Parts: sequence; structure tokens; C-alpha cells
Amino acid sequence: MKFLDQAKVYVRSGDGGAGCVSFRREKFIEFGGPDGGDGGRGGDVVAECVDGLNTLIDYRYQQHFKAKTGVHGMGKNRAGGRGADAVLKVPVGTQIFEEDEETLIADLTEVGQRVVICRGGNGGFGNAHFTTSTNRAPRRANPGQEGEERTIVLRLKLIADAGLVGLPNAGKSTFLASVTAAKPKIADYPFTTLHPGLGVVRRDGREFVLADIPGLIEGAHEGHGLGDRFLGHIERCRVLLHLVDATGEHAGKDYKTVRGELAAYGAGLDEKLEIVALSKIDAVDPDHLKKQRERLKRAIASAGPPAESRGALLTLSSATGTGVTEALRAVGAAIETSKTEESAVEAPAEWRP
Repeated sequence: MKFLDQAKVYVRSGDGGAGCVSFRREKFIEFGGPDGGDGGRGGDVVAECVDGLNTLIDYRYQQHFKAKTGVHGMGKNRAGGRGADAVLKVPVGTQIFEEDEETLIADLTEVGQRVVICRGGNGGFGNAHFTTSTNRAPRRANPGQEGEERTIVLRLKLIADAGLVGLPNAGKSTFLASVTAAKPKIADYPFTTLHPGLGVVRRDGREFVLADIPGLIEGAHEGHGLGDRFLGHIERCRVLLHLVDATGEHAGKDYKTVRGELAAYGAGLDEKLEIVALSKIDAVDPDHLKKQRERLKRAIASAGPPAESRGALLTLSSATGTGVTEALRAVGAAIETSKTEESAVEAPAEWRP
């Protein structure tokens, strides 16, 4: 299945059904009169968050969704039925925007959430509704109200507890494959990862979701490389695991490049909890590894106030498994710390007389 994280969709709710003009005319019935029923309400356009989806690929092949029109009223005081809704099933983490791609309509983060995007039109009144003491035989009925129409933008932001960031070929996909059941593409050339990947980590009785995004290069916020369009998938992450390639020319410069792109993107990515690790340590000699560690430590120290939350510099090798457990434990501890702080903020103050 192809990965698609953004789609533009045209939606329209159903028109209301028209009211009916009808009179009761039966043999041997002394009193007749108006008996036209009301029209039914038009169907709504509803977005529903469902389980089992992880992409918006369905909306590449269908971009128009229209709810059904309400059934018209009928004689014998029969009201029309309600029109069927048009339901847009979307994965968890989908945001719905107006056509300008800036005005947020809804953010669906839990399975079962529903939001009405366009409401159906009301049904029209039949002539029985207009009967009064002075007008015993009204000959008018209302048409149904027109439905709403709009163009919306669906944008998927994956929901994960931790995210992997780094330059291309920093070992992110190899790390994801070694600690989860995910099977990302792995090769020895840049930009092997073309779309985000998710995996579930189970270690020390703890479970969390890990997200891998395509690598960043200098100028990604200006569209260089694959750009920074995939950074939205780690906006919801509680902690970032920043992998720096130990086989690179200068670990400090590589680290600053990625940090610069996170800051340029915004959305608070450069302020998130961060764990920094030198990867591919099995591919370098001890002297080069020592130099890279010193360079990276200096770069972290000069990164600014959030540096205190990054903890000790880790080293790991996904190929041999060296340091992987320590990195996962550090990520798991950071996630628990973030959850504890969030629950403390949300907890209501204790009432006292």
C-alpha cells in the first residue's frame, strides 16, 4: 500500500426533501382536508476516525463525496425519510483543514471520534403544517433547504511516542528494523526511506511506538532533498532520538545541521526532549570514535538551553546490538517522564474549604 499523508477532497451535504401538497379525498369520509407530509432532512458529511488505516491513499482515487437528499413528503401525512450520510473514514492522527490549509476544522486523535463537516439541509413543511383556523385548505408547501458544500484538506500526522531524526544514512531505518517488527527499506545510499514508517518497541515490560522519517539535509526547509514535509509526523512525539553517523566527516556539524532544520520548521520540534546517540560505532576505529564523541559533545553543549534535557551522549550499533538496549531504556524513561509531567499539569487542583 502506498503512503499518502495529504489529500484535497470536495464534500457536499444532502438537500432537504420538499414538503407535499395533498388533500384527503375519500369516498364516504365527511371531512377531508390537507394531509401533505414534511420532507426529510438531508444527509450530513461526517469524518470518522477508524482503526486499521495508516494512510489516506483511498482519497487519491475518490475526491468527491456527496450525502443523499432527504426523501420528499407524501400524502396521508407521510413524512419523508432522512438522507443517508456520507462518511469519510480516516486514520488516527488526521487533521481536517479548510481549503486554505491553515484553518483547522478538527483533529482526530482517537478511534471512534466523529465530526460533522457539512450539515444536511432541513426538510420542507407540507401543506398540513400550514393549516390554521382561518385557512383550512392551504395549497402551499416549502421546498427543502439546500445542503452545504466545501473543499477540505486532509492531513495525516502519525501518532508515535518517539521519533527518529538525523541525516540520510544515519542508521535510522536499521535501528527501527532491529528493535521492532517493521521492515523498512535499507540500502547504502541516501534517501532510502521515502515515507515515514512506524514500529512498536517492546522492551523491559514497556511498550511504545517509534516513528522513522526520511533524512534531513541542509536546506530541507527550503525544499532541498525530500524537504521537511515529513517533519509533521513527529510533531506529536514526546521524545526525539537523534542519530548521528559516526562514520561521517564531522559529527558536530551533522548534529547542528539537523537541529537547524528542526528550528526552521518550527512547531516546537527544537524544544522537545531529545536523546542523542552516535550510530554505526562498529564501522569506525576507537580513535576516530573518540574524536567524533568530542565533536558531538561540543555541538550539544553549544545548542542552547534544551541541552540539559538531552542527558548523556549514547553510542550504539544497530548491526551488532551494542548500546541499543541502553538507548531504548533512555527513550522509554523520557516518555514516562513526559507522561507524568502532562498528567500533573492536567490534574485539577485539590479543593479546600
